[in-house]
Amino acid sequence: MTDRAQLQEFGAFLKATRARLLPADVGLPETAGHRKVAGLRREEAAAVAAISVDYYTRLEQGRVRPSTAVLGVLARAFRLDDDQRDYLFEVARAAEAPRRRRPRQPVRPAMRRLLDQLPNTPAIVLGRRLDVLQWNEAAAALFLDFGQLPPQRRNYLRILFLDPGVRAMHLQWEHDARDAVAALRMEVAADPDDPELAELVDDLSRRDADFRTWWAERHVNSATYGTKRYRHPTVGDLVLDCDTWQSPDGSGQRLMVLTAENGSPSADALRILTSWAASATAPGREVRR
Repeated sequence: MTDRAQLQEFGAFLKATRARLLPADVGLPETAGHRKVAGLRREEAAAVAAISVDYYTRLEQGRVRPSTAVLGVLARAFRLDDDQRDYLFEVARAAEAPRRRRPRQPVRPAMRRLLDQLPNTPAIVLGRRLDVLQWNEAAAALFLDFGQLPPQRRNYLRILFLDPGVRAMHLQWEHDARDAVAALRMEVAADPDDPELAELVDDLSRRDADFRTWWAERHVNSATYGTKRYRHPTVGDLVLDCDTWQSPDGSGQRLMVLTAENGSPSADALRILTSWAASATAPGREVRR
């Protein structure tokens, strides 16, 4: 992403954030009469941030780079949460490197061992861009046989949006998909010069209207836990806790694990599913590029 493009994204994020706020949200009095624009007006946003309307306008237009102090003021004025604040600061930084292909993402040995030690628990190693790097038999049984996909298609977002079976299996698909889109936007802020990430966003935007709409909303989210509800064609309904652990080595790899409460119907269903799949599904292998 060029320096200019990055500033434009910063401005677009400000505009999208402003559109979601009402005067009362930021401590301003409500005005009488019909409001012609959604959310705060530019003048109101500038007032609550204690900066001039002209300067705020230039920020939204991507014509000026804000200082760290101004970023802090905007974060406080707009009542940003931690994820939104991180995104604001990330996307405002200068472009530091030309667009380039990233090297392959070898799975860390510790991640491999964890997968081997979780035979009855669906687990996936995710890399940059939420690429599916490796998985165990239980994950293949729950979702699909990732090994049957070309390496360049082994991506959590691609599968979630474009695979009809996986999409239908999610009982709260819109909620889960929105969260995944918000997580991908955090990836863009952290690595704006990754051309493969840009290609992923462009491709999904062309092929799926929901993705295109939610991507334009510029929500961000780095949540590492939650509850997933599935309706699996073999074992029926499953309620699973989804937890994600970040690798401590700075590689960006993370381990996503899905577990069921002990003694629950979901635990029984998961045990049946993994037992059935143990002899039918080969372990996943690392993506090599």
